[in-house]
Order: sequence, then C-alpha cells, then structure tokens
Amino acid sequence: MDNEITLSAKLYRFFSSFNQTVQVKKGDFLFQEGSEAKELYFIKCGKIQLSKLTPDGRELTFYISSKDELIGEINLFCAASRHMLHAKALEDSEVIIIEKDQLEQLLTKDQELSIEYMRWMGERLQRTQTKFRDLVLHGKKGALYSTLIRMSNSFGIMRETGIELDLHLTNQELANFCGTSREVVNRLLSDLRKDGIISVDKGKITIHDLNYLKLEINCEDCPKDLCKMD
Repeated sequence: MDNEITLSAKLYRFFSSFNQTVQVKKGDFLFQEGSEAKELYFIKCGKIQLSKLTPDGRELTFYISSKDELIGEINLFCAASRHMLHAKALEDSEVIIIEKDQLEQLLTKDQELSIEYMRWMGERLQRTQTKFRDLVLHGKKGALYSTLIRMSNSFGIMRETGIELDLHLTNQELANFCGTSREVVNRLLSDLRKDGIISVDKGKITIHDLNYLKLEINCEDCPKDLCKMD
C-alpha cells in the first residue's frame, strides 16, 4: 500500500521524531467532531477512520488513515480551530502527538519544512474537494464506484484475478463512505457481482474490471495521491 498523501522524507523524519504518543484501542475516539483542535497526529501503527455525522444522524466517512500518515485539521493555526470530523480507531493504534504551539515554533525556524507542510495542507484540501465532487456530481452509484476506485488505490493488492481490497468492511461501513443507505449499497454491489465486475469472498472485495467503474463515472484519472481513501 502506498503511503499517501505522500509525506516528504523531511516531513516524515520531522514528525516521527516527536516523543509524545498515545494508545488508542479499537473503537475508541482519538478526537471528536466539535472539540478544540490543538494537535496533529502522526500514526505509528494501526488504522484511524475520519468521519462526520450528518444532521439526520447518518455517518459520512471521509478517510481511513494508517501507518506513517498525518491527520488533523488543516486550519490548525486559525483562531479557535475545532475538529470538523471525528477520528475513531478501526484497530488498536498508536499515534504521535504534535502540539500546535510546538509545531508553530519549529516551522517558523525552518522555511523548507514550512513549505513542505503547506504542500501537505494543499493536498489534503484537494482530496477533500474531490471527495465532495464525487458525492455531489455522480449520485449514489457514482459515489460507490468512486469509493471502490479510491480503495483500490489505497488498499489494493494485485492478484491474478484482479485487485483485492485488503480491508474488511461491512456494507453499512461502505455505505458510510458513499453517503447513502446500506440497502442501496447492497443492491449496487449485487448488480456488480452479477456482471462480474467484482466478487466478494470472506468480506473482502476483489475488483475484476476497474476500467468499467472508471468509465461509468467518466473518471478524470486524477493523480493517485488525490484519488485515495487515506
């Protein structure tokens, strides 16, 4: 699996050098939507899901981030910055904590590091924008297809028969990525299985015809660092 949004070697060394860590048990929250944003988090191990609750109580999942990835608010240095999403551990995880005040002091002393950090913020913003684009422009079917494409870029393993998604998700969890109901996802996945586009074995999806999914949503072939789930 590629580690994207790709941290430069300089940023990777910088964030991995911090000593303060926290253990997050599976199912526990690292932070919650609406809480004050005072830190960034660098994942040492595990998987963290970033989601948002809609006004009607549904959960919309944006990212699943894993080892060597950075999560947190891109508006960290704005006054009264608050988390727009909540972060929940999908498995037992360990993250490094980077406090805002300490980060600000270090960035002001290193211009190259500051530029690399701004690049990370820009790429995170682009990825969020493309996620919203897919949800708004392509409808429920397009939202599922684009989610499967993104998952193939983040968690795909090439097999003889296709691209296996190295991720166990229930249909409800998959629906959360698409902003739709489990029933809709059930029907769409069933249609894809009948047409031989995908198969499902022991909870893992294998995509046999990725080009079909791309053609159905008029895929713009965005760079893989933007078309990912993490």
